[in-house]
Amino acid sequence: MSPDHVVTLFLALAFIVTAARVLGELASRLNQPPVIGEILFGILLGPTLLGGAITNIIFPIDIRPLLSTLADIGVALFMFTVGAEVDRRLLRGQARVTMTVALFSFVLPFLLGCALAFYLATHHPNSQLLGFVLFTGIAMSVTAFPVLARILGDRKMNRTPVGGLALSCAAVGDVLAWSFLAAITTAVGGPDGPKWHVVLIVPFVLVMTFVVRPALRRSYESWQDDRTGRRMLVVGLAGLFVSGALTEWMGLHFIFGAFLFGTIVPRDEHGQGHAHVWEGTTRVSSFLLLPIYFVVAGFDVDLSRIDATNLVDFALIMLVSVGGKFAGTVLAARMHRVAWRHAAILGALMNTRGLTELIVLTIGLQLGLIDRGLYSLMVLMAVLTTAMSGPLLQLLSRGSGVLDRNEIPTTGTSGFQQPTH
Repeated sequence: MSPDHVVTLFLALAFIVTAARVLGELASRLNQPPVIGEILFGILLGPTLLGGAITNIIFPIDIRPLLSTLADIGVALFMFTVGAEVDRRLLRGQARVTMTVALFSFVLPFLLGCALAFYLATHHPNSQLLGFVLFTGIAMSVTAFPVLARILGDRKMNRTPVGGLALSCAAVGDVLAWSFLAAITTAVGGPDGPKWHVVLIVPFVLVMTFVVRPALRRSYESWQDDRTGRRMLVVGLAGLFVSGALTEWMGLHFIFGAFLFGTIVPRDEHGQGHAHVWEGTTRVSSFLLLPIYFVVAGFDVDLSRIDATNLVDFALIMLVSVGGKFAGTVLAARMHRVAWRHAAILGALMNTRGLTELIVLTIGLQLGLIDRGLYSLMVLMAVLTTAMSGPLLQLLSRGSGVLDRNEIPTTGTSGFQQPTH
C-alpha cells in the first residue's frame, strides 16, 4: 500500500467515525436507535445521493478492498458479541410461550415471504429460484436481537415481563434465522457451488459444543486471578477468528463461526458472556468497524432508481415483513392468553430488524440470490421497520402501565409463567 493510499484511507476512516457518530447522536435525539442514523449515513454515501459522486471522492476504488476487509472484521466481532450476549436463562420458566411466539413470529413471515418471492422472481431474475425463494422468506423473518435489547434498555423495559419475553423470543428467532440461512448458504455454496467440506459442519458444531466449550469453562475457572481478563480476551478473539475461518472454508459464511464461538464462551454470574471478552470488542466494533460496514453496504444501495414497479414491490415487502411478523407474534401470544395490548407490544418489538437484517441481505447479495435493486428495497425495509418500532411501542404502551406491572396481563388462566429475566 502506497503512502497516498495510507493518507486516503486514514482520512476516510476519520470521516466515517465522525459522521457516523454525529448521525447516530441525531437519531438518538429523535428517539431512534443510533444504528438508524448510521445505516442512513451509509446509504447516503452510496449511489443514492448524487449518483455516488461523493463516494468516489471520499472513497476511491483503490481503498475500497481495505474498507471491505475492515467491515468483515467488524461483522465478525459483532456476531461474536451477539452470540455471547444470548442469555440461555431467558427460557427459564417461560419456555412454552417463548418457543410458541418465536416459532410463529418466524414461520408466518417466512412462509409469506416465500410466497412473495415467486412474484418478485418475475422481474428480479436469478439462476437459483429455490435459493431465492428461501432467502426471501428468511429476509422477511429476521428480528435484530441487539437492537431490540438496546431499545428495551433505553426505555427501561429490559427487566419487565414484556421486555423479557421479547428478548427471549428474539434470541430464539436469531438462532432459527441463522440456522436456516446457514442451510441455504450450504446448499447454494456460493459462486463455485457446494464443496465437500460441508460434510464437516455437523462434526464441527459437535466438537465446539462438547469439547471446546468445556475446555473454555475450565480455562475460565483457572484464570480467576486474571482480573484484567486479558487471557480470556485473547482466547475469545483468536477463537472467533479461527471458528469464522473454518466455517468459511466449509462453505458457510464466516459470521456463523463467529456467532457459534460467541454462544460457547463461558458465562458470568449473570448468565452472559464474560464481560472482559466482549466489552472490549464491542467498543472497537461499534465505534469504528461497524460504521465502515454501513458505508460498504451502502455502496450497493441505490434508491434513486426506484420506479412504479419498485414501489409496488416495496409495498408488498413491507406488508409481508411487518404484517407477517406482527400477526405471527400476536397470534402466538394470544394462544397463551396474553392480553391484546401486550401481545401487540410484542408484535411491534419483534419487527425490529436493524443491522441483523443488513448482514443477512449482504450475504444474499454476495451469493447472487438477490440483485442490487431488490437489495436496496430490502435495506430500506430494514430501516423503516426498525424506525417504526419505537413510535409504535410508545403508542401501544401509552396508559397501559407496561413498565409498572410485575406480570404480563392475561385474559384467563393459561399457565403462563412470569419471565424471570
